Amino acid sequence: MTAELMGMVAIPGGRFRMGSDTGYAEEAPTHLVEIDGFHIDTRAVTNAQFANFVAATGHVTLAEIVPDAANYPGARPEMLFAGSLVFARTRGPVDTRDWSQWWRLQPGANWRHPYGPTSSLAELDDHPVVHVAYEDALAYARWAGKDLPTEAEFEYAARGGLDGATYAWGEVFRPGGKHMANTWQGKFPHHNSREDGWEATAPVASYPPNGFGLYDMIGNVWEWTQDWFQPRHTAAASDDDGKACCIPKNPRGPVTGTLDPAAPIPQKVLKGGSFLCAPSYCQRYRPAARHAESIDTSTCHIGFRCVVRA
Repeated sequence: MTAELMGMVAIPGGRFRMGSDTGYAEEAPTHLVEIDGFHIDTRAVTNAQFANFVAATGHVTLAEIVPDAANYPGARPEMLFAGSLVFARTRGPVDTRDWSQWWRLQPGANWRHPYGPTSSLAELDDHPVVHVAYEDALAYARWAGKDLPTEAEFEYAARGGLDGATYAWGEVFRPGGKHMANTWQGKFPHHNSREDGWEATAPVASYPPNGFGLYDMIGNVWEWTQDWFQPRHTAAASDDDGKACCIPKNPRGPVTGTLDPAAPIPQKVLKGGSFLCAPSYCQRYRPAARHAESIDTSTCHIGFRCVVRA
């Protein structure tokens, strides 16, 4: 096995039903997709691995750079500082439609200091790296001789061979009462009972692997994919009799990021959900779930893993 394939598994090519017609609107419609075989990291990239990349390349993440005012017209000068988004539990119930209630733009927060300038990576070497923007994840992947997965590749791998199953392990969220992924337990965003043992990220591979031998494809941290976000999947084409045809092969989403007036920074697709996904708020701990994220954004619950294609 070559060096770049160490820590990866081979995913066989095949067809699967991508998306969901019973989840959130952006997951629809369910459609058949064909994927060529590829290799994918068994685990999300860890702090230790990212530290090796930074040591070898001198890479500076976006969260460590003071934003250029020219790229953010109208932004208040006092908001233009090096930092990243950090989750903070609220003191009680809040309107969950207002994410600003629990996210704060923390000066000095970055991959080295996940909760602010006084925090560190002590005892977090085997946790997934966070506070990485899309360009940071892509830079690591290229340095490693790899790439970031497409949305279709990630979902196909996350399903672990269980085509159409609700979760990466089957139809029951907690089979036999066992936690299968790092998610939120309790009332979001003010009470986390931590029944699974973790308040925030967990060490990679803390939960059972899926059918392909992959860890944390659901929960722990959201993961970047290559695809530009679109609000719904593209339905399969139809033939003259109205039957679905032309199964997409290795789809990659829109060619460019669209500039939505409500989201002026182009957005990529995140997959997998995170430790903040909760039954009472964000039930996106499913392979079909997807989320839009601006390419300049980094947070304490976004990481990534890499692929190698034939």
